[in-house]
Amino acid sequence: MTQLNLFAEDARTPTGLRLGAQGFTYPSWVGSFYPPRTPASGFLDYYATQFDTVELDTTFYALPRRTTIAGWRERTPPNFCFAAKFPQAITHEKGLVDCAEAAAAFVDAMQNLEGKLGPLLLQMPPSWGAGGLAALAAFLPQLPAGPRYALEVRHKSWLGKDALPKLLGLLRERAVALCLVQHAWMPHLDEATAPFVYIRWLGRREDIPDDDFSHVRINRDAQLDAWADQIKGYLRAGLIVYGYFNNHYQGHSPASVCALQMRLAGSA
Repeated sequence: MTQLNLFAEDARTPTGLRLGAQGFTYPSWVGSFYPPRTPASGFLDYYATQFDTVELDTTFYALPRRTTIAGWRERTPPNFCFAAKFPQAITHEKGLVDCAEAAAAFVDAMQNLEGKLGPLLLQMPPSWGAGGLAALAAFLPQLPAGPRYALEVRHKSWLGKDALPKLLGLLRERAVALCLVQHAWMPHLDEATAPFVYIRWLGRREDIPDDDFSHVRINRDAQLDAWADQIKGYLRAGLIVYGYFNNHYQGHSPASVCALQMRLAGSA
């Protein structure tokens, strides 16, 4: 397989734009993205030579050890940044209720990334509907000051004519970004509720059930064209844009990142 040349001279990343993948620990990237025979221990080191950000999925399952976090910080260049999901114990098990202490512990641990800490994402489960607004309103003020925060909702009740304005107002009040999600079950959103924008491109697992993520398998050119135009508007408005692709979106997220980078080359 041919390795991607992600940083050609005509594809410089615009200022204020951070594009990467949702994770970096994929063995099927070896040979197509990672050089042949790259061991798992070398994945992050190589990834950080190609992209300047990554979204950590591992934090969703457990609070990382501080030595692990220090390793991420030390093995990446100065301009690199890590976005990370809040643990599922906070978002999925407790639904943001009675978990201020756990949230503070997570944020405190992630701040060991120091200047490489990017946004922290509250990815809520599909079952968490607009009835959770009160819990959200109580939870957000308890978050430690300093980091950027983003919220992803996956239940369509949040998009109702009464619920959406309340959600957007609350997020703007707290400068929390509403995560803009490209997914089959959610309509397209274009809402900026913070000085930065957080975008996630997701695909359906059933479209690529074999977990072979070595190459592009789904054509998303029309979607990427539309997203490029939307992102250019954010950049012109002076917003910082963080965007992360998963493998199921097209089959090979490094190629998805590259494709969007090329569309955005030269943007202000």
